[in-house]
Order: sequence, then structure tokens, then C-alpha cells
Amino acid sequence: MCGLAGYLGHEEQPPGIAVAMGDAIRHRGPDDSGIWLDEGAGIGLAHRRLSILDLSPAGHQPMVSPSGRWVIAFNGEIYNHVALRRELEQNGSAPVWRGHSDTETLLAAIEAWGVDRTLRYSVGMFAMALWDRTERSLWLARDRIGEKPLYYGWQGSTFLFGSELAALRVHPAFSARIDRSSLSLLLRHNYVPAPCSIFEGIRKLPPATWLKVSLTERNSRPIQYWSLAETAVRGVREPFAGSEQDAIESLERLLGDAVEGQMASDVPLGSLLSGGIDSTLVTALMQVRSDRPIRTFTIGFEEEAYDESGYARAIAQHLGTDHTELKLSGRDALSLVPELPRLYDEPFADSSQLPTHLVMRLARKSVTVALSGDGGDEFFGGYNRYLLAPRLWQRIRMVPSPLRVPLLRLATCVYARSPTGLDVAQVGDKLARLTRLFAAKRVDGVDDLYAALVSEWDNPANVVLGGSLPTTMLDERDQWPALVDPAERMMALDALTYLPGDVLAKVDRAAMAISLETRAPFLDRDVMEFAWTLPISMKLRKGRGKWILRQVLRRHVPDELMERPKMGFGIPLDQWLRGPLRDWAEALLDAKRLREDGFFDVAAVRRTWEKHIAGREQYGYRLWSVLMFQAWTDQSAQDRPAGHGEG
Repeated sequence: MCGLAGYLGHEEQPPGIAVAMGDAIRHRGPDDSGIWLDEGAGIGLAHRRLSILDLSPAGHQPMVSPSGRWVIAFNGEIYNHVALRRELEQNGSAPVWRGHSDTETLLAAIEAWGVDRTLRYSVGMFAMALWDRTERSLWLARDRIGEKPLYYGWQGSTFLFGSELAALRVHPAFSARIDRSSLSLLLRHNYVPAPCSIFEGIRKLPPATWLKVSLTERNSRPIQYWSLAETAVRGVREPFAGSEQDAIESLERLLGDAVEGQMASDVPLGSLLSGGIDSTLVTALMQVRSDRPIRTFTIGFEEEAYDESGYARAIAQHLGTDHTELKLSGRDALSLVPELPRLYDEPFADSSQLPTHLVMRLARKSVTVALSGDGGDEFFGGYNRYLLAPRLWQRIRMVPSPLRVPLLRLATCVYARSPTGLDVAQVGDKLARLTRLFAAKRVDGVDDLYAALVSEWDNPANVVLGGSLPTTMLDERDQWPALVDPAERMMALDALTYLPGDVLAKVDRAAMAISLETRAPFLDRDVMEFAWTLPISMKLRKGRGKWILRQVLRRHVPDELMERPKMGFGIPLDQWLRGPLRDWAEALLDAKRLREDGFFDVAAVRRTWEKHIAGREQYGYRLWSVLMFQAWTDQSAQDRPAGHGEG
């Protein structure tokens, strides 16, 4: 796991700028650093290395291919690189190997097969910058699902790229102008979805794409080398043909193979064990494949409603892992809040970012690599909305239009008081939004319900001064995967949007801020493709998700340790904003400050805040996006290089 950065431009670059770009992301790779420059071609590559495989100098980057044609700065892991080496050797295409790093394997494959074919063959998580010295062209590429980040964009006549915005911002060509349409998206989703970024002129490379640019070709567009949407449609069209028992056996084998492949490491490795189904299954499969107790890590909270540490502890004892648990008070967690803007680089407002980073910090004290259960929800039906939205529409569509709004108001009150396994504050807020949408006659099916459930502010462009709401996949329904079942459609959309934009961005920043590599076996290519061949009845059954995962898991863990409502990985945000975080939030939402900053409609933000602190509404999740942006601008002002404006 590493970090990369660089530039391509006609003008002579300032001395040491490549080094400075790399140093800005030192946390992504504290073990080694390197730069590669060709001043005549206008290219500079910087790399920071977190050594995982091949700790010797043979793994140093940027790395030049044996022929001298290709130079690469690579971030990530290629899990099947040993198989790729074997194929190169069998075909007589292998060079004389200098070491055993996956980066060296990639370069050899690119020389033998070309970039696109190599990407199609590679299984892993990665972002890369690849310079072709013959054609004087730069290739950027990103993994299939978007585990590793990559920003890029022309700033004047200079093309900048890097793992984080922090690396781009130190370059003197960078113009730090806030993109107000992206700010509107932040308020809608609590993250800025690809291809947008918070800055004008800077984009995120979408998952499963490559981009080729040169000084003579500025208008290149990303090219897909794999399609999740096509994979989903093909899997549903060509379903798994065996019995349910066959499917259980196949999934355990595929997921087990993915776990085994991702356990390859020359440094200490462990598992992030939340106590939920996904992380427990990954942990169980790891322990089966280990000849010693694996290291497991859990964060617990004093607030009982948000604490799963007792379940995780019991599971660890059953599996026989070497378990580490840290129980935190709200005060402990709150002390991290001021650090969040620096950790997340770009404004990011999923409040689970806080416990996520805390468990990463705990794990990093003992290991350098940790496996997680990320991806299980999106591919195996774990989110409550897959059940809630179709069920709610089936009931509401039978109700005469004049009665729908009163019924939803009643449902909002019921959820607000119901001791269910759902995050009732969030569900209550979503139902309140649905009530407003029904009142405005803007809901006419499950897809409208889904769009409302994955949105926060009702009209974010009206809250952002000078804002507009760009069209995203959420709006382009003719581009949605052609899946008939609404739950499958929602799962595919979450995997295309929420998973890379929120979940994986959260995990990457939380882990790399303290130089921890995370790996997610559920995001293995073969596991993802197999998941889409399974009928929805093997995922959602009897009002519960992840049916098939539960069947695999019960082979390793008794039911009594797992049969409980889904809790998620949240924090008591609404309560904290009315209590220990109130002064911090009030300072960021001060009317005078909002007016001077000029980003938000002061009346809209203050009205929302005042309703929340009065207890009339549960608006913590939507306010968090404004608070994180405000805190991020404060942090940006402190970190801003001399001469860089922002606005």
C-alpha cells in the first residue's frame, strides 16, 4: 500500500516539487520514497511506499521496466500476481526477475500484453500512474470497485495527479477553487461522488477505468476495462444452476480462496472484527487458513445501543483468535472530531468515519495489514433499505393518495419510538423526507423511495449559495442496470455509487492516515461476479438479508452468537450534537461566520440547526455534511501553501 503523485507539463517545474508532492502524502507510505523525472518530457513521478511484499530495495518505486520503456508508480496490491508471473514464464514473456514484488509483475505483464489486457487479467486493489517513454503518454488506472483513490486534472497547462488532493495542492499550478456543484453533492450524499471532486478542474478517476493523456491530447476520457453493471445484468440473466447447498459450498470456496490470497504479506496481519456477519465470516475463514491465532481488533462504546464489542469478544473466543478490544467513552471518541478534516483530505461526512478510524488506529499498534468485511452488504443484501423500500411501496401504493401523507407521518412517529434493529433516528428522518416528497407528489415507485433514502438534504442546491446539483447516476435512470427486481437494482446502484464513494473512501482514508493497509475479500472479482449469479431469494429471505452468508457462517460460528439485529457502525450523532459537540458545532454554524464564508444559505442552515437542538427534528446526519465542510475549510486554511487562494 502506497501513495503516488506527479505532474505533466510544458513549463519547467520548480525544483523539488515532485519530492514535495510525495511528502504531502507521506502517511500513505512512510517506509520509502522515490521520484523519477524526465525534464525534457515534462514528467515527474513521486512515490511513497508502505512495504508489504518484497521489503527489499527490489520493490523500490517509481520502477522502470527491463526494456526501459515503462515507468510506474503503483499503489495497492495485485493478489494474483504469482499466477500472472507463472503465465508470463510459461509463455516465454518473463524477464529475469529482480525481486518478488507485484509491481515488477505488473510491468512485465504490461510489456508483454499491453495496459488494457493486463488490467483485465489483474485481480486486486490499486491505483497507478504509468509513463510510456516511447509514446510520451501517461496512463492512469484504478481497480474494479474503487478501493484505491486517484485524483487528476489540468490546472492551466499542467496536468496533476495523485492519491490525495493534498499532493496536488502543493503544486504551484493548483487553483484551490471550491466547486459549488460538488458542495451541493456533498450535502445530498454526505460525500462527493466520482467523477467530481470538491475543487474545480480536478476529478476522481472512476473505478474500473484507465485514462491516457499527453501534452498533445488534453481531452481524453476514461475507458472502462470492466463493468459492474454488465456483470450484474449478466449474472441475473445467467443464474447459478446448482442447488442451494451447491451455492453455499461454492461461495465458501470462492470467499475462502479470496481470503487466502489476501493473507499474503511479509509484515504482521490481522482482522477488523466488528462482530457483524461480514467481518466474522472473513475472520473465521482467516483462522481456518492460519496455523496460529490470528490477531483481531474491536472498538467498543460505553453507549450500549452502539456497542457490539461483547459480541465480537465472544466470537473471538469461539474462533480462538488473539483478540484486542478497546472500550471508548463518548469523550474519547469526541477528542478525534477536530482531526477528521485532516484525515479525510476532501470534505467527507459519513459519521461512522470516527469509529472506523479508531479501530484502524487500534489495529495499527500491532499489524500493518488488516482484512475487513466491506462489500458484504452491497453484494449480499445487507442494508435495511433493500427490505424497507419495496415493502413500504407495496403498502403505500394501495393507499388512496390523500391518505398517504398522514400514513407516513404515523410511520415516522412509530419508527422514532420503535426498539428495532434499524437505526431509528436515520429511518425516522428518511420517512419524514418521504412524507414531504409524497406531499409534493414526487414519489411514484420504489426507485423514488430509494433515491430519497440515499439522500440527505431535500434541495441541497438551494442551501449552497451559487450551487447547482449535477446529474449523477442517481438521476440518470435510463443508465441504471436493467434489473427487474427492485432490491437487486438498489444493490447494484449501491455497489456503483455508495460503496466506492462512501464506504471505500472512508476505509482508505481512515487506514492510510496511520499507514495501515486494509483488504476486503468480498470485493474479490470472482466473489463479486459469483454473487450476481445468485437469485435474490438466497440473499433476502423471511425479512432478513444475507441468507447465504449466514449459511456459510453457521459452519464456523453457532447461531446464538450471530442471531441479532443489524447495528451498523454508527455513533450517537444526534445526541452528541445536542450535548458534548454542541459548542463545537455552534461555532462552525455561527450566523456571522456562515455569512462571511459565503457558501451556505444562512437562514436554511440555522433553521435546521435550531430545530435539531430543540429536539423537534433528528437532523444530525444532514448537519454533519455542513459541519465537516466548515471544519475542512478551517483545516485547509491552516495547511494552504503560500500563494494558493481558495473560494
